[in-house]
Amino acid sequence: MALPSSLSRRHFLMAAAGAAVAAQTRAGSAAGEPILLGVSGPLTGPNAQYGAQWRKGFDLALDEINGKGGVKGRPLKYQFEDSQADPRQTVAIAQKFVSDPNIVVELGDFSSTASMAASSIYQRAGLVQFGFTNSHPNFTKGGDFIWSSSVSQADEQPRLAKYATELGFKKLAILYLNTDWGRTSQTLFTAAAKSYGAEVVAAEGYQPEEKDFRSTLVRVRDANPDAIVLISYYADGALIARQIRTVGLKTPIVASGSVYSPKFLELAGDAANGIFTETNFFPGESRVEVQNFVAKFRARFNEDPDTFNAVAYDTIVLMAAVFDQFGTERATIRDGLAKIKDVPSVIFGKATFDPQTRRVAGARAVYLIVKDGKFAAWDGVKPTTN
Repeated sequence: MALPSSLSRRHFLMAAAGAAVAAQTRAGSAAGEPILLGVSGPLTGPNAQYGAQWRKGFDLALDEINGKGGVKGRPLKYQFEDSQADPRQTVAIAQKFVSDPNIVVELGDFSSTASMAASSIYQRAGLVQFGFTNSHPNFTKGGDFIWSSSVSQADEQPRLAKYATELGFKKLAILYLNTDWGRTSQTLFTAAAKSYGAEVVAAEGYQPEEKDFRSTLVRVRDANPDAIVLISYYADGALIARQIRTVGLKTPIVASGSVYSPKFLELAGDAANGIFTETNFFPGESRVEVQNFVAKFRARFNEDPDTFNAVAYDTIVLMAAVFDQFGTERATIRDGLAKIKDVPSVIFGKATFDPQTRRVAGARAVYLIVKDGKFAAWDGVKPTTN
């Protein structure tokens, strides 16, 4: 339709120019050739919510970094390949990434099992595999190109066991995901629980695709625990939580921090209430770096962030710092991770890697409980046991 006047045309052009500026701001003011990061993670399948949470953290960090000119005038950009956290797909994605010279570093995958299936490919090709949610103690043992900012299960599970015993539980039944990650976590939790004076009266593994847990839960009920421990992800953990009450169990539940997701609350419904868990990040923390991040995240997405938003954000901030100080060659990124010091971090405050373990130390623990369908800081009140 024709514009009615030159004034209208001028308004139209001004609006169009304003929209172009806004679009440029969202894309970032850096104008050089993009620095490309490859991401392997779940966007579909049972773990899709984790990938969705990652993307929000990535995008918030990219908005900030690219809006300030990127790294030496070059914008950061990521290429996200959907792996469904399936080891078979992570291998194919790894082969694609290592053969693309434009990709300078790989981020992911979500689970340690999926990531470790591809580690040898990244190691042989000399492309850093940065598993920022990979907590298996053996993940970084795959070679000098394998790094992680995730807290190892060797630290995480003893912390969860300590929480369970501080809650007053002495007879524990464990339901664990029967993967390499789950089995290792269960072993570490059991040893730590015993050191804190608790007894593990049952330990039941289950398959990732399992949907009906009632026969397993009957065996757990017969062991007469005073708490059930879930070493699970959000989808399977929510399903178990719903089914626990169907076999007459009113036993309190303590869950690993991997269930800390809004999707867990959605899927578990009322069954989530009263569940105890722990995390490395909680938006209610008073630390300045946490509150600054929460404010920015709320402004961008109109919701509170969780751990997986925070670790994704931290990862992009870290990589930008490495690129800025050491360059974007694949080998210099590996060397830079070993040398870089005190990178600002939501999770750690300041992040520095141990070159031997290729991990960061110093994450805080926050104890949580689900109340009225929301995660809340544990108030110190111990539950009544059987």
